[in-house]
Amino acid sequence: MFDSLGDRLQGIAKRLRGKGRLTEADVDEVLAEIRTALLEADVNVGVVRDVVARIREQAIGVTVSEALDPSQQIIKIVNAELVAMLGGETLKISYASAPPTVVLMAGLQGSGKTTSAAKLARWFKSQGRQPLLVGADLQRPAAVEQLRTLGAQVGVPVFSEPGDPVSTARRGLEEARRLGKDILIVDTAGRLAIDEEMMRQVADISATVKPNYTFLVVDAMTGQDAVTVAKAFDERLAIDGVIMSKLDGDARGGAALSVKSVIGKPIAFAATGERIDAFEQFHPDRMAGRILGMGDVLTLIEQAEKVFEQDKAEEAAARMLEGQFTLEDFLEQLQQLKKMGPLSGIMGMLPGMPKEMKDAQIGDDMVTVTEAIIRSMTPQERRQPEIINGSRRTRIAKGSGTEVSDINKLIKQFTEMQKMMKRMGGLAKPQGKQGKGKAKINKKAAMRELGDMFGPGGFPGMPGAGGPPGFPPFSK
Repeated sequence: MFDSLGDRLQGIAKRLRGKGRLTEADVDEVLAEIRTALLEADVNVGVVRDVVARIREQAIGVTVSEALDPSQQIIKIVNAELVAMLGGETLKISYASAPPTVVLMAGLQGSGKTTSAAKLARWFKSQGRQPLLVGADLQRPAAVEQLRTLGAQVGVPVFSEPGDPVSTARRGLEEARRLGKDILIVDTAGRLAIDEEMMRQVADISATVKPNYTFLVVDAMTGQDAVTVAKAFDERLAIDGVIMSKLDGDARGGAALSVKSVIGKPIAFAATGERIDAFEQFHPDRMAGRILGMGDVLTLIEQAEKVFEQDKAEEAAARMLEGQFTLEDFLEQLQQLKKMGPLSGIMGMLPGMPKEMKDAQIGDDMVTVTEAIIRSMTPQERRQPEIINGSRRTRIAKGSGTEVSDINKLIKQFTEMQKMMKRMGGLAKPQGKQGKGKAKINKKAAMRELGDMFGPGGFPGMPGAGGPPGFPPFSK
């Protein structure tokens, strides 16, 4: 969503590099570009005016710091402002002392409210909670059935009964107490536009269940209309936070960058895809890092921890450092990687990722091709790729539906990766009695080693070398 804004801001930083100091004219030029970038991203005009004024105030005299060059200092200032625009701090959920903690979902029809309710239930479940979903959207045909289907997917029960939505919500609260559920999520009816009947119904439900949190679901694709909707709902319901749906879409991101400044309420969660697990707490600092090309390593680690089996990962890491990592191990790691979501999203979380890499057509099909190549090998070939001669490469290419050149590239890149890991293993120092115990990497030495191996060209297989280790070339 923030690709265009990110490209503009990163371009500004590149042009500033190498300047010994910034004159007031330089600052004005930079601010004009930042203003244009934010307006093109559909950020609220008043918000842009305030942000640019704050950046200018801090940027004048930016050469004071000796630790950072001017471009780094400008980016530091812009990063801080982006974090503030996106909400400042991550919303921390507090739970009711007397369960259940009640969450009311509000929003217009088509905003993704019902789907977000199920995704939120799944998130609470991952936190060790026991949620109950209540289908109080009795206005839209099949809304309750949709909620039941989604509830079954995430393993969360759904309560609903025909009749009056307010009565249904009240009975749902009673059911949650009877079943001993500690989270109650109430899905309410929406309309295609704000009207008095909808607002009155949601307000009546709110007065009945007395929610601990009222979350407004807004469609990030609707731009500044989403901010207008948020303002109208907040005036009637006093919302606690926004759930931004479709944050992975092609919109320019202005809604996400404006909502906190306009209504003073943070983005609490974000839906980052259609999959039921494509939903996460919103971290303003991490999102700012992604926009500025600084990556989001913390989210990447959290996603990896959810899908990678720790024991297997540790065994694979040990074999890597000993130079014994095989194509069988690599195939297993690919299977785990696919569970983390689209590869393009993972690339976007890596700091300093080249624009060519982000723009490349990176998807599950690329992983599928690599899997097909490895699966077309015999067990011995996977363990000892050095035995794969010309005739074997032809056979593997036919079996996987690829070209011999693809096989050559995969084997070459995997061999480079093996060598790299073996050299990294030489930096591992055993700890514990008599050298036993887990290996520990000397991080400073490892970084020096990586720098010597890769230099300014990046990792083997990046654009110019064909893709990440083990992957076929990217197609633009």
